[in-house]
Amino acid sequence: MAQDTQSYTYKQAGVDIDAGEALVENIKPLAASTRRSGADASLGGFGGLFDLRAAGFQDPILVAANDGVGTKLKVAIDASKHDTVGIDLVAMCVNDLVVQGAEPLLFLDYMATGHLDVAQMTDVVAGIAEGCRQAGCALIGGETAEMPGMYHDKDYDLAGFAVGAAERGTMIDGSTVAEGDVLLGLASNGTHSNGYSLIRRIVGDKGFNYADKAPFDDSLSLGEALLAPTKIYVKSCLEGVRKGYVKALSHITGGGFLENVPRVMPKDTLAEIDSGAWALPGVFGWLQSEGNIATAEMSRTFNCGIGMVVVVAPEHADAAKALFEAEGETVYTIGKIVAGSGSPKCRVTGKAGTWGAKVDWSAITAEA
Repeated sequence: MAQDTQSYTYKQAGVDIDAGEALVENIKPLAASTRRSGADASLGGFGGLFDLRAAGFQDPILVAANDGVGTKLKVAIDASKHDTVGIDLVAMCVNDLVVQGAEPLLFLDYMATGHLDVAQMTDVVAGIAEGCRQAGCALIGGETAEMPGMYHDKDYDLAGFAVGAAERGTMIDGSTVAEGDVLLGLASNGTHSNGYSLIRRIVGDKGFNYADKAPFDDSLSLGEALLAPTKIYVKSCLEGVRKGYVKALSHITGGGFLENVPRVMPKDTLAEIDSGAWALPGVFGWLQSEGNIATAEMSRTFNCGIGMVVVVAPEHADAAKALFEAEGETVYTIGKIVAGSGSPKCRVTGKAGTWGAKVDWSAITAEA
């Protein structure tokens, strides 16, 4: 057997260390822009540090969450627009922290790609940094993996990890939710980060192009409209918690109202939601029409215009609504808590915008 004299390199195998180092240099100022008390957000060490005492905590309980963006990334890749999915990544994590009354403190990301495109990944991290600034948490580290053969060319995947804290005894868990409480709905930015496998199927099957004008908003391309980032509710919800108005919060993600609202309700309660309390945003009407999607399927797949549900006592409803509006939220009174039996459940009735004729969902419930 002839001796093989070829000298192999990591770059020839598809991994460019120089590109990785260039990316780190690009994102250092982005991470630095997320500095907050407790973290200087510098990169380069083997681990990120956070000082809870410097952040003002005396006896904190730590709360952690992790999530991804899902197949919305394929829309970003196909539309060649990568500067907003990082906001989605942060939002999907920190919104799950704030529902327990925890303040997001730090964030770490994991990015994996088949071929490291420095400009592309810099755009992604710019979105992550923007999300961290919106949430008030520090981007203290992360990992980028170039994995040829695992991912196709410049395809990539993201995972995010957030840690927050609340002082012992101040967390909210929905245990005080009771009959008569009011449900406030905070408007979403659109489809957020759920249902994109169905969205992409409709776009592909119906022959739409992401560069086309959005059929429901001619000021944006379809790609731009579908890439509207998940709204971050941290600052407004924390203010509501600190004022003592909030009994429970439910982040409306996959599963919609029916699966998410009961997660923050005690036994023997039923959340009644009136879908006529708000107009269905255009993107959802378009999806329902193009995909001939049943209303029940819409309700279990999408947020349908409400990204966060807030449970408040009736005597605090007006003040809470005013507080959230002052914090920049669009707020609707969407329902109430009534007596139920057994496991907590949610029922949606009424009609909204292009949802069509009155739909009685009384037989459709979700158990926590």
